[in-house]
Amino acid sequence: MDANCLFCKIIRGDIPAKKLYENDEVLAFWDISPQAPTHFLVIPKRHIAGPAAMGGEDEQLIGKVMRIGARLATENGIGDGFRIVFNNGLEAGQTVFHIHMHILGGRRMNWPPG
Repeated sequence: MDANCLFCKIIRGDIPAKKLYENDEVLAFWDISPQAPTHFLVIPKRHIAGPAAMGGEDEQLIGKVMRIGARLATENGIGDGFRIVFNNGLEAGQTVFHIHMHILGGRRMNWPPG
């Protein structure tokens, strides 16, 4: 864990979050600034700065993040159409440097997204 990381502080319980799911490896919670009617984040509890910082040992964990996110999308009524977003770096809009997956749905998504 990173002592200064916002998401690590949420994982530790230092900062409250409206949780959707939690196990020993993964945490999901509602986004505090939703960009769609349904918008939540799914994060690994292990601190990884972003997608480019992943190592081979992280592949299984990030697979769990994806699977749990898809299940939560279905449980929250958007299983038939949702967007998954991972940002990497400032240029891509990453503001918290702890890998996290956005799940957005509940409205039609446009393309291109950026």
